[in-house]
Amino acid sequence: MSLNVYLGIDVGSVTTKLALVDEKGKYIDSYMLKTAGKPVDAVQDGLRHIIGQALCDYSVQGVGTTGSGRNLAGALVGADVVKNEITAHAVAASTYIPGVQTILEIGGQDSKIIILRDGIVTDFAMNTVCAAGTGSFLDHQAQRLNVPIEKFGETALRSENPARIAGRCGVFAESDLIHKQQLGYPVEDLLYGLCQALVRNYLSNLALGKELLPTFSFQGGVASNTGMVKAFEEALNAKVVVPDHHQTMGAIGAALLAMENHQYTETSTKFKGWEVGNMSFQSVTCQCTGCSNNCEVITILEGSEPVGHVQKIGDIKGNIIARWGGTCGRWDIG
Repeated sequence: MSLNVYLGIDVGSVTTKLALVDEKGKYIDSYMLKTAGKPVDAVQDGLRHIIGQALCDYSVQGVGTTGSGRNLAGALVGADVVKNEITAHAVAASTYIPGVQTILEIGGQDSKIIILRDGIVTDFAMNTVCAAGTGSFLDHQAQRLNVPIEKFGETALRSENPARIAGRCGVFAESDLIHKQQLGYPVEDLLYGLCQALVRNYLSNLALGKELLPTFSFQGGVASNTGMVKAFEEALNAKVVVPDHHQTMGAIGAALLAMENHQYTETSTKFKGWEVGNMSFQSVTCQCTGCSNNCEVITILEGSEPVGHVQKIGDIKGNIIARWGGTCGRWDIG
């Protein structure tokens, strides 16, 4: 038995997500793993896992990639569509959550807000500078308070008198948290106070000047934290929907975009096959001296043969999969 599917891959700085949908856009499967600074390995591990747990043969009709590593992932697997995270999350939310008008998305290293009207993105904002409110920041604080991140939400929900934490900056939030801890505040009050502070930070920065209307969808890894969900609901005075597959919504959106592209263009997929998960790749970085910019250009090669020392980009030999990094695009491939 073979099932026609569309594959979406979301390569982030902290985690890599893969998802499959069928020809009607119905969710089939997904998988998430740590990127661990090795996006190529993460994509390959994800492909092997997805096909390894398959209950039938998957015939891939199209592939979409998104996330900060979308170009790299697209070059590796042969993507038909390469889109930014805003578009991917918006498509997934509007498909699975009827009437969604505001998307709250918090990942490992950044946070986003997306405003939709009639299924169309009308405004958005991203925070990639301040760590306050990201998954990594919450992980760090939970670890410092000796609370497993899986227990963060349920512990925070036990709070009856949450501490007032300064949340305008990650550094200030941490120092204020330490101060309150030394004053003897219970752990649950510290945790929920932190949730409230991070929600205030999010709404005062990303949502400033934006009209926030229900239905609200909370996506990304931090949506697993029930303390953050409650803090958002209190601040917005509205119900916040957490989708079943909130952690992989970006990958699901990329898969839906691949489906839309295939059905509209009726072209064959560029997907290189599931065997990509077992191929060897390596990257070579070389400085371009063509102008005063001195750009660092990255070349992705197929194969494990040692390249050796390379002084000029033009000297790189082998099966080049992709190349980018230059300001002018002179060396770009893929």
